[in-house]
Amino acid sequence: MFLRSVTIILLLQAVVGCSKSQKKSEPDKDKPAPAITTFTNPLLSSGPDPWVIRKDGYYYYMNTQGTQVSIRKTKALSQLSRAEVTVAYKAPVSGADSKNIWAPELHFLNNKWYIYYTAGSSGDLSTQRMFVLENSNVDPTKGSWVVKGQIKDNNADFFAIDATVYSSNGKNYIIWSGHISATDNTQRLYIAQLADEPWKMATPRAEISTPTYDWEKIGLPHVNEGPEILTNKNGRTFLIFSASGCWTDDYSLGMISLKENGDPLKPADWTKTDKPVFTKKPESGAYGPGHNSFFKSPDGTEDWILYHANPRAGLACSNDRSPRMQKFTWNADGTPNFGEPVKIDTPILKPSGE
Repeated sequence: MFLRSVTIILLLQAVVGCSKSQKKSEPDKDKPAPAITTFTNPLLSSGPDPWVIRKDGYYYYMNTQGTQVSIRKTKALSQLSRAEVTVAYKAPVSGADSKNIWAPELHFLNNKWYIYYTAGSSGDLSTQRMFVLENSNVDPTKGSWVVKGQIKDNNADFFAIDATVYSSNGKNYIIWSGHISATDNTQRLYIAQLADEPWKMATPRAEISTPTYDWEKIGLPHVNEGPEILTNKNGRTFLIFSASGCWTDDYSLGMISLKENGDPLKPADWTKTDKPVFTKKPESGAYGPGHNSFFKSPDGTEDWILYHANPRAGLACSNDRSPRMQKFTWNADGTPNFGEPVKIDTPILKPSGE
């Protein structure tokens, strides 16, 4: 009997010990889940011609939608797919800007918001021109957007797309892609100074780039488009642009540099780099990478490039182009080093400060 009692006691102790051990191994339900420190590209399933600007702690993102202009507002670009969306402008039924709304960009000038966008009057792409919207609200997703109409050089009202704004030494400039005449369809890059009313040009246009290298001439017509300004910490100015046809897999990024203390309106003060600075990488699911913009991480310590690319070959200028972002660095000579497109679905550390 004594032995039987001892055996029962030992068995009970073993059960209790096992139960305690099991309880210790159970996860703490009150403990917060580990923070997610990475994201993957693409940011959205579709988003040609991505643009982003940051102001007052928020990023405002836009891309080509064809029939309207929308703004996504977020504090973390890695969470772009969850951002609130506001429609700023819808294409009218007819008129000069009723078709093919492309490449909208949001800029804050003279204490107001402006959207520069491309549109046309018909399916004939030769009608594509640049237009401007204005909003005086401190938040561009609120208030009213007022149509200011077409912005143009009155002496050269030809095909014109992809407007961006460059501010330097108290002056604002508009840079875009366009034709030199009504019959020559090579896309060149032009610049003009903006008037105090930033929906008007104060000077005639000046041509600062035309396709000259083989990597700029893949597909017909030859193309320079999607200009974007990038400035390094020493104030040196670079213009990154998209080269060759977006309908090819070889759409890529090129660069021209403004000489120190140069005049942006003087073509001779710009110098083009003879090789592309960002190109396709099929094994990463990045065909035709281009039409980019730039931004700083929330804490201001990192430089990032935002661009679109196709996930497969032969998708051309379709809505399959998706927005991707990745950090870039600077070379010893002060020029940007964009590296290679990061493979889609690969974990990337979020921008510092998110």
